[in-house]
Amino acid sequence: MGTYEIKISEEYESTKKSLQNIEPLLNKIKEQIPIHLEKYYKILIAVSEAVNNAIIHGNKLDRNKKVKIDIKANKEKIEILVEDEGTGFDVDSLADPRTPENIMKESGRGVLLIKELSDISKFNKMENGYSVFMVFFLGDK
Repeated sequence: MGTYEIKISEEYESTKKSLQNIEPLLNKIKEQIPIHLEKYYKILIAVSEAVNNAIIHGNKLDRNKKVKIDIKANKEKIEILVEDEGTGFDVDSLADPRTPENIMKESGRGVLLIKELSDISKFNKMENGYSVFMVFFLGDK
């Protein structure tokens, strides 16, 4: 694989307002690396869900806890790591939001969206938080 042309690290407060930073952050990448519009929106939705989950479910809207985003990108792929300072969760124990008993619930779709929209996704418990690692290949998809 090629070297990374873009490396970005950002840190945000655990407030809903921090979600406003995601699109401008991804636009910086899009200005330097060609991304098909459909792929761009998949990335935007997945990263927004990961950050939203980190803020609300991971850090419980605690302004003293931060959400960190690390991005590495080149013309082949974009790797994004979102980390929070929360206690984490068991991804495999989450209810399927597509089942009849869950279809009308207002939340619970974020992890499914991340898994479906990214080409690779990994959820990891860390010593001081939880992380979501996503890879998006920039080929013809």
